[in-house]
Amino acid sequence: MSEMEKITGNSPEAKSLDITQQNIEQLKQLFPDVFSENKIDFEALKAALGEEVDDSEERYNFTWKGKNKARQIAQTPSTGTLRPSKEESVNWDTTENLFIEGDNLEVLKLLQKSYHKKVKMIYIDPPYNTGNDFVYKDSFQDNLKNYLKTTGQLDNEGFKLSPNSDTSGRYHSAWLNMIYPRMKLARNLLKESGVLFMSIGQAELDNSVKVLDEIFGEDNRVSICTRLMKTGGQKGKFFSPNTDYVLVYAKNIEFLENFRGEISEELQDKVYNQIETEGERKGERYRSMGLFQPTLEKRPNQRYYIECPDGELVIPPGETFPHTKKDAEKILPVDGDGVWRWSCARYLEEISKGNILFKETSTSPLLTSSKSQSKWNIYTKIWLNERLESGSLPLDMFDKFENRHSSKELKALDIPFDFAKPTDLILYLMQIIDLNESDIVLDFFAGSATTAHSVMKFNSLTKDKKIRFFCIQLPERIDENSSIYKKGYKYITDIGISRIKKAATYIDNIQDNGFKIFRLDETNIRPWDADFDNLESVLRQATESIKENRSNEDVLYEIFLKYGYDLTTHVETEIINGKQVFVIGAGALIVCLDDGITSEVVEGIAKLKVELDTETTQVVFKDAGFADSNVKTNAIQILKQAGIDDVKSI
Repeated sequence: MSEMEKITGNSPEAKSLDITQQNIEQLKQLFPDVFSENKIDFEALKAALGEEVDDSEERYNFTWKGKNKARQIAQTPSTGTLRPSKEESVNWDTTENLFIEGDNLEVLKLLQKSYHKKVKMIYIDPPYNTGNDFVYKDSFQDNLKNYLKTTGQLDNEGFKLSPNSDTSGRYHSAWLNMIYPRMKLARNLLKESGVLFMSIGQAELDNSVKVLDEIFGEDNRVSICTRLMKTGGQKGKFFSPNTDYVLVYAKNIEFLENFRGEISEELQDKVYNQIETEGERKGERYRSMGLFQPTLEKRPNQRYYIECPDGELVIPPGETFPHTKKDAEKILPVDGDGVWRWSCARYLEEISKGNILFKETSTSPLLTSSKSQSKWNIYTKIWLNERLESGSLPLDMFDKFENRHSSKELKALDIPFDFAKPTDLILYLMQIIDLNESDIVLDFFAGSATTAHSVMKFNSLTKDKKIRFFCIQLPERIDENSSIYKKGYKYITDIGISRIKKAATYIDNIQDNGFKIFRLDETNIRPWDADFDNLESVLRQATESIKENRSNEDVLYEIFLKYGYDLTTHVETEIINGKQVFVIGAGALIVCLDDGITSEVVEGIAKLKVELDTETTQVVFKDAGFADSNVKTNAIQILKQAGIDDVKSI
């Protein structure tokens, strides 16, 4: 009888999603014939793609120093984990929001299994690269260890973080090497209908567009929007900078629904200025629009006569005139022929609803059946209430979200932070894409947690929806001589956490004002890393697969990441024969990480599975947790009899 499968610090299960291998598997599904002995035959692949391959030296290409390394970094799995911090969190057992402290590159890797194609919206406000912005230096060899050293969590105490100076010969390259792998990983998390919003300044606007065009595809570029940051000012050499930009990209534009924004009160008063005087809609406001428009596309059955109140028949201007109703159905308008906006059937439906308006005028473009100018023009009624529900097409110029609005917000919360975006900007972006219940909004340059604040405002305004925020922020240390530090904030993450808690007290009707806090760290699982010099010490530790000072819940959430569970999945705790047993997903996953596991404990888990009546169940133990080898051997048979075939040990 084979033993249960063991997860070690070197096994695939102990790492984040291997994106390279995933891409290879997808390629194998599309082109199985280009694989030979499980390797890609590039000549065969080129032949399969035919003329679509461009390998000429003069083709358009966007490159920089370090691009290949940036690609490799994105594809290298992480060996880290996210450790829960329940004591700092708010409403741990019920919240579906996340705040993660750590390097966003490593965290994005760790989220690949659990949140692949699950994020609806990403909003990021990365460094603008003005010469004063911090740009994290990634390490291809071991980025996690580099992060822990840089943040002073390993021996080489540091935070040797410096601005990306524009005097550097690789000023733009450093920024590109930072942003490229993060965008590659972020795209994987978006739903097919997902959308990315990226705030950026002039310094890296051009490079940002090129990077996103390459990663998302030019066809998925939705817009480059301009935001008014402020008015006036005398900074700058030739112009005073008053704008920045919001880049908008779809994961797959074919799945992206049309954006719709609110109709301003000014527009309502100016345009929807007519009031219905009779019928069921008496008192409602509307605007009128000509049923004939000169620029309409010409289609059959949209050139027909309409009878006016005095019996006169009218038709749009043109050269073709139908004689009968059947003529109108068959006739194909020619150049110079005008058509109605609607087919005849649609017109009859709308007039029966009272949505047609006849007006006498001396300037009517319509013709009578005798080809003379009509005294009537025909309009459709566009109701304000219906337009308020569907919204209006948003403009690509944002002029209502200036920096001063953010400063006012932060001052009210007593949060010391510069250059944060106004919450109303992100709130507006969430509104125009029409988020649905439980959609995830991700921000992996969270800063002062503006996005989290915006999501809470959104949820308070839309009581039928509960949107989730996921924030990721590097614990960048604050200057000890600054006024911010003197207020008690040591890291940027402290500011973000404080803001979420304070904002929750200012906003009414929040459905979820909590958030779970996790921190990036090295894996909880002890790796097998032996050589001749350290073999003896490694062997002494081999009986303990879990590192010292790691709790059962630390290990539990690493299992979540490796198995692809949502980090906010509800966890029930059962006590079976004195041992703590975690039950996840109504029994889809059962985890026991205690020591001294007996056959009675295993039998209790088997009984629990039967009671929960789950279709499939995975069970995980600690490898050294069994009372003896006989219990470990018998555990497989006991669980198999209960219909559990997937059993692993750590």
